[in-house]
Amino acid sequence: MTLVLLLDHPEQRDTVVLQELDDAGVWLGSTEVAAASLADAVRAREGDRPRWVWDDTARRYPALLAAGVRVERCHDLRLCHAILRRSTLCAGSALALAPRGSWDAPRDREREPHAVAASLFDDLPADVDDARAPADAAAELRAQLAAVAGARDPGRLRLLLAAESTGALLAAEMAHDGLPWDTRMHDALLTELLGTRPVGGGRPARIEELAAQVRAALDQPSLNLDSQVDLLRALRTAGLDVTSTRTAEIRAQEHPVTEPLLAYKKLARLLSSNGWAWMEAWVHDGRFRPDYVPAGVVTGRWATSGGGALQLPGALRGAVRADPGWRLVVADAAQLEPRVLAAMSGDGAMAAAGRHADLYQGVVDAGIVETRQQAKYAMLGAIYGATTGASAVLMPQLTRAFPRAVGLVEDAARAGERGEAVTTWLGRSSPVPDDAWQAQVQAAVSEAADAADVREARRRRRDWGRFTRNFIVQGTAAEWALCWMAALRRRLRGVEGRPHLVFFLHDEVIVHAPAEVADDVAALVREAADEAGRLLFGDFPVEFALQVCVVDSYDQAK
Repeated sequence: MTLVLLLDHPEQRDTVVLQELDDAGVWLGSTEVAAASLADAVRAREGDRPRWVWDDTARRYPALLAAGVRVERCHDLRLCHAILRRSTLCAGSALALAPRGSWDAPRDREREPHAVAASLFDDLPADVDDARAPADAAAELRAQLAAVAGARDPGRLRLLLAAESTGALLAAEMAHDGLPWDTRMHDALLTELLGTRPVGGGRPARIEELAAQVRAALDQPSLNLDSQVDLLRALRTAGLDVTSTRTAEIRAQEHPVTEPLLAYKKLARLLSSNGWAWMEAWVHDGRFRPDYVPAGVVTGRWATSGGGALQLPGALRGAVRADPGWRLVVADAAQLEPRVLAAMSGDGAMAAAGRHADLYQGVVDAGIVETRQQAKYAMLGAIYGATTGASAVLMPQLTRAFPRAVGLVEDAARAGERGEAVTTWLGRSSPVPDDAWQAQVQAAVSEAADAADVREARRRRRDWGRFTRNFIVQGTAAEWALCWMAALRRRLRGVEGRPHLVFFLHDEVIVHAPAEVADDVAALVREAADEAGRLLFGDFPVEFALQVCVVDSYDQAK
C-alpha cells in the first residue's frame, strides 16, 4: 500500500507537500500543492486507495470534509505515537527510548490516572494544538514503522494503529455530519419537565418550586442550593448524617428534604448541561455536532471536549429524530466488557455463559449464582475490583466458575500494585505510577516507616491495582468497539443513499440511514460486530450480542 504523507511546506505557508512512500517508509517522490487546491489533489488520489499520513486528523480532515472529500484510510501520527511510546510490545524501540519531544506534547497535558475513577470515566478537555506540524513528520513515520516492525506482536499493533486512526476519521465525520436533532421537540421536553423558559433569564418555575421546598424542609430560607459547601452545612445542621451532597448519600437519608432535593439536583443538572442555552450553543441546522476526542481517556476510550455527547440524558433522547424519509439504526453491545474478558482470558465457561443474549442470566442458568442481580454484582466486582459489599461476597463463587477470567484480572491488579504497566489485547499499555507514588511505597518498607506510612502505601497500591485490573478490560473493549466501527464504516461506504454513523458511546452506535436501506444497515451492524470479534480473538467461541433496532427517534430504542 502506498503511503502519502501530508506535510506543511517549510517555507511557504500557502503550500503543502505530498510525500509518497512505500509501506516500509522508503521515499518514492513528492509533489507540492497549493493549499487552496489540496482537497482536489486528495480527491484525485483517493482512487488509488492510499493511506494518508498526517500529524493530526482533527487538524487536517475537517477542511477536506467541508470541501466534500472523504478519505478511506489514514495514519494519525500523534495518536499512533502515543500508543507506541508507551506500549510494552515495543518498549525497546528507538521511538520508546527517545527523549520526549514535540510529538509527546499533547499527551503531556492529558490527565493521568492519579484518581482511578476520574481517569477511567470522566470526559477530558480537548487538547487543541494550533501550531504547525513538527517538521520531522517523515522521520516520525519511519520511527513508528520501525517500532511496529520490531515489536513483540506487530500484527496486533498494526491493527490497533489502523483502528485508532480510523476512529479519528470517524470522529471528524460524525462532527461534520452531526446527530439529527429536533429543537422543537427539545423545547417541548424541557418545558414539560421544567416549565416554560423564563423571559429575560432566571430559572424555570419547576426548579424554583423545588428549591423552595428544599429550603423549607431544611428551615433555611436563604440557602444557596448550588453551593455544595452551603448545602452540605445545611444538611448537617438539619441532622442528616452525610459527608457530601452526592445523590447516593442523599437518597439513603430518611428526611422530608430527600425527595425534593433529589428532584432539584436532577432538573438543575438538566437545565445547566442540556437546557435551552446548550441547545442554542450546540444545535445548528437541525444537527448536534459535538467535539469527540478519540483516546481522550487513558484506556483508549473516547471523551468529548464540548457538548457532552457521551452524557446525553435519557429525558432528551426524544429530540434525536431522523430526517423525513430516514431512520435511525441504533445498536449497543450487551455486557461488552465481560464478553471481552472471557475472550482475552480464553475462559470457555464464561464464553458459554455469554452465548445467551443476556450474559448475566447465562451465569444464573449455569448455577453459579441465584439471581441476575448477583451475577451482575459479581462480574462487575471482578472487573472493577470491588472489595466490599455484595460483589466481594460473591467473588469466591465467580472464581470457582471462571478461574481463567478472574485470574487474568487478578494478575493485572497484582502488576499494578507492583507499579508495573499492563497491556490491552492489541497493545495499548497503561502508564506507570509517578515518582510520588513510588516514593510513598518505598517509604513504607524503610526502617523509619510508621503505621501511617504502611497504611498509605497499601491504599495507593490497592488503588493502582484497581486501575490496572480495569485498564486491560476497558481498554480491550475500546479496541473491539473501534474495530466494530471501522468495519461498519467500510461497509456503509458501499450502500446507496450514504447511510452514515452519527453517534458513538463506548459500546453503542447510531447510524442515520435512508428508510429503504435501514434494515440492510441493521444487518451490516451485526456483520461488523462479528468481524470485530474475529479480528481480535480469531475463532475463540465468544459471542458479542447486539441489541439492534430501527426507529424514528432515539427514545424509541430504549
